[in-house]
Parts: sequence; C-alpha cells; structure tokens
Amino acid sequence: MTLLFEPQMPVLAKTSSGDDFPVRRIFCVGRNYSEHTREMGFDPDREPPFFFTKWAETVVPSGSTIAYPQGTQNFHFEAELVVAIGKGGRNIAREAANDHIYGYATGLDMTRRDLQLIARDKGRPWDTGKNVEQSCPLGLIHPAAEVGHLASGAITLTVNGETKQSSDIADLIWPVEDVIVFISALYRLEPGDLIYTGTPAGVGAVVPGDKMVVAIAGLSSTEILVGPLAND
Repeated sequence: MTLLFEPQMPVLAKTSSGDDFPVRRIFCVGRNYSEHTREMGFDPDREPPFFFTKWAETVVPSGSTIAYPQGTQNFHFEAELVVAIGKGGRNIAREAANDHIYGYATGLDMTRRDLQLIARDKGRPWDTGKNVEQSCPLGLIHPAAEVGHLASGAITLTVNGETKQSSDIADLIWPVEDVIVFISALYRLEPGDLIYTGTPAGVGAVVPGDKMVVAIAGLSSTEILVGPLAND
C-alpha cells in the first residue's frame, strides 16, 4: 500500500544541553493556583485536580512566532511550569514521583478563551479552546539532575515588557508530586510526556505583534512573538 502523505516526524523539544527530547503527550492541569481559580469564577477549595490534553505537535520552541489562530477574538496567555517525564509508571507513589521527572521548563498554554468559555458553559469539552496549533510554546528543558526538583521560585510573564503575571510555583494548589500521583492513577505516564502544571492569576489577551516572555527562577525563559492571523 502506498501512502498518500508523509508520516509526521516526532516532535522534538530541546534540553539545556542541546539534546532532543521527543514529546509524546501533553497533560495540562486546570485551575491550580488559587487567585487564577478565583479570576475564572470558582472557589479554590482544593478539589481533586482535573486535566485536559493537547497534541504533541502544539509544542513550539522559544523564539518562535506563532500565528494568531482562526475562530477567536480573545487569544489568552497562560504562563506555566512544565514537567518533562523521563521514566514511565502507573499508580506512582508520592514519595517516588520525583524519580519519574526528567526535568523542568518554562512554557505557555495559549487559549482561545472565548471558545473555551462557551464550551465550559455548555458542559462541552474544551478542545476548541485549548487544543490549538502552536498553543504550547516550550523553553529549554533543564534536567532535574542539574537544577534540582523545583518546589518554589518566581514565575512571571510579561507582554511587551509589561508584567502581567507574577507569582511563585510554591503557590500551586496541587504540587508537582501530587499531580503525578493523580495522572498516573488514570493513565500510565511514559517518557516524553509533558505536564503543564497550571497558571497564576493575571491571564489576558494578546494581539498580533505582541511579544510574551515567561520566566521561572532557575530556568531558561520562553520568548514568543504573536504573528498575523493563521491563513494556511
């Protein structure tokens, strides 16, 4: 049988040493900072974490220009700590969670907020709001062996040099270890999986021409320019 298309190559993220990190799946944690939970209209009562997923091909490296997506008038940034899984496992115990982490990176969960809210209000999946081309910008992945396991550190996002988000990853409602426990109880985590751990308060819209910079203490920043409307 002759294929009518070329199979897609694996998405390769970069580590701080220049090595490739093949991306397998992306898990994103919703409402994992108290103030962001409030700004989205909910009470941060530490309910069990919930997740949505994105395609691996939504990952783009720092320094990219991403297209403003079709179908939205409200394209939002969400700065996040990203965890890269290096060792697979199911039903991972909390005390063993760090053993499954390859490293950490800065990242963005870009969102068609208007479409997400329409879906949320109708009790529908969030795919059209969240699983969007080029919506997972990712900085260099720093191995935990080099930077340690991150439990605290400033996280900020600027747009055109103006600070929009500012918090500390110590303020995560569900820390990284707990998130790994919850996900691995539902899915077998595998090497190459990425976990976007949630965003602080201050999310907002960008327009073509805006430059976003995500910084987390101890990690390389993610810098992204918003380009014109996607038209291909």
